[in-house]
Amino acid sequence: MSGSPVPPDVPARSPAGPPAALAAASAHYLRGEPIDMSALAAELGVGRATLYRWVGSREQLIGTVLAEMTERTYRVAVLGVGGTGAARILAVLERFMRAVVTAEPLKAFTEREPRLFIRLATMPGTIEDRATELLTRELQAEIDRGALRVPLPTRTLAQAIVRVADSFMYAHYLGGNRPEIDQALEVVALMLRPCAPGGGTNGGESSGPAER
Repeated sequence: MSGSPVPPDVPARSPAGPPAALAAASAHYLRGEPIDMSALAAELGVGRATLYRWVGSREQLIGTVLAEMTERTYRVAVLGVGGTGAARILAVLERFMRAVVTAEPLKAFTEREPRLFIRLATMPGTIEDRATELLTRELQAEIDRGALRVPLPTRTLAQAIVRVADSFMYAHYLGGNRPEIDQALEVVALMLRPCAPGGGTNGGESSGPAER
């Protein structure tokens, strides 16, 4: 789950350091430009060795950029969403997924480096961790208000939903013809169906506090 239509706040001249490197890389991403480590180091006025020390490899930097974009997109998606329980979770998820698949910066990136994107977006790592953390908080908020009952630890359910959403959302990169958002929502709706009293795993009790 990644991509964002929301530009970061990048000062004209950021202080040197990892935050400046991330902001500069994010700005290039949002303009639909490649993230080139040599060019980025020159832009920041540091050597390549310093840049790599700050952000790790190019792949790690891109993963961090996409994770940041995931959070920005998610925070926009939740704005103005009403309702409670499963209905709210599904509404947020639908808005998020549709924002991702229509994001122009993501389209530009996937046209240049589709294999790298699929590896970063669909395998365990920075992007999945960020998306899982965000969804865990949303699920736990609904559980705490008594609007949702689930038979799994909250984070486990959130991670499963993220993986389901990714597999359908990026179906066109995995051999399909188009994103399959409606199908993803149908599957997630089944996953969020409350347990009947006395039935299901753990006797239908809601999960405990979110795993951190």
